Amino acid sequence: MVDMSLLKETIADRGITITALAKKTGISRDTIYNKLRGKKGEFTASQIVAFTDALYLTNEERDKIFLS
Repeated sequence: MVDMSLLKETIADRGITITALAKKTGISRDTIYNKLRGKKGEFTASQIVAFTDALYLTNEERDKIFLS
């Protein structure tokens, strides 16, 4: 289960917009917005990797967010 509040907090802490995150991850803005709202199902492994890279997450941060 994804910790959405921690993910949103991390995005805000990194100072990145959803539009910029979409460009960095290759995931559409609409998909990111829907995922953050709990729609469109779970994150795929490739999406988790893309978010990890774009947000410069450590393995520990990644696990806290995506594997809680």
